[in-house]
Parts: sequence; structure tokens; C-alpha cells
Amino acid sequence: MEEVIFLVKESDEGGYIAQGVGISIITEAETIPALKDEIKDALHCHFEDSKQRLVRLHYVKEEFFTA
Repeated sequence: MEEVIFLVKESDEGGYIAQGVGISIITEAETIPALKDEIKDALHCHFEDSKQRLVRLHYVKEEFFTA
């Protein structure tokens, strides 16, 4: 089974953004369950086949501070 990896981070405007690693897919949604649905839809459009893929989400949290 082919694996597809997405980096997921919180959007500055609220919600979440997922960006594919090695594939040109970027999608966003207000909640994580909605983001998973958007990723599924984007994968079906991108690959145009019925092959099932394993999706791995890497959650990225950036934090900035001064010292």
C-alpha cells in the first residue's frame, strides 16, 4: 500500500492546513476531522484512480520567543 505524508499545522486565520510531502497537494479546513475529509477528496482528484493509500499526518507546531 502506498503511503502519502502530509504536514499539518495551524493556520494563522484559524483551522488547519495540510501540505503533501512530495506531491503538490495543499488543503485546509476548520477542524481535524474536516481536514481528513478534504485530504481524501484531494487525493482522489490528484491521482484519479481507486487505489487505496495510507495517509500519515505529521503535526507541526511552531513556537517563537525571545531570549
